Amino acid sequence: MLGEANRRSTQRSSMKPLIIAPSIVSADHLRLQDEITACESAGAEWLHVDVMDGHFVPNLTIGPFVVKAVRRGTSLPLDVHLMMERPDPFLSDFARAGASILTVHVEAVTHLHRTLSEIRKLGMRAGVSLNPSTPPCLIEPVLDYADLILVMSVNPGFGGQELIPEVLPKIKEIRRLIVKKGRPVELEVDGGIKVENIGAAAKAGADVFVSGSGIFGTKDYATTIAAMRRNISPRRAQSSQRKAL
Repeated sequence: MLGEANRRSTQRSSMKPLIIAPSIVSADHLRLQDEITACESAGAEWLHVDVMDGHFVPNLTIGPFVVKAVRRGTSLPLDVHLMMERPDPFLSDFARAGASILTVHVEAVTHLHRTLSEIRKLGMRAGVSLNPSTPPCLIEPVLDYADLILVMSVNPGFGGQELIPEVLPKIKEIRRLIVKKGRPVELEVDGGIKVENIGAAAKAGADVFVSGSGIFGTKDYATTIAAMRRNISPRRAQSSQRKAL
């Protein structure tokens, strides 16, 4: 019975739309509204917003005020990723700013169940992220509290890095955990995602793909996103067929 339930869950997951989320940390911030509009026109489903505190990661980016400004400039869901040592005091600030999804790091939060529950209470979807060297077992206890799992495929802090290939088996393992749980948890990958390697991430089981320089570093965002879709769709179909067997 469990095998049949897992098969049905996998089949439902394979029908979910694939989501491409440009990461605005790599956008031209002098022309941020134009960049956002270009992403919308190119077919992006979400916008990914990286918030870095200079402590958890060795870089500083933006905070709730910029998220609020971005919210005014788009109707797309805002996928806000907190790379912060102490995110809890700021959860309500990002809720008021208009975040749709708020993701915290398993490595940075002491009481993860409480934090994810609070994010949901504030009206946002709750996400939990893992750095490349963090084992998947650490997020298994909170799968009932999470709406999204974000797997970092680079060490966070800077854009333009190359995807760490050893992360792909971890995506596969987390996909197995999600299927076993039978919940509609989205599996996101972030770091070094480009046209050339997005298919491998999809084959591993990801269904949300964050790309910064892989999109903003190209001349035509619509052409890039269309090429990404061509590369992920067949790979994902192959992966789903194998899981259903």
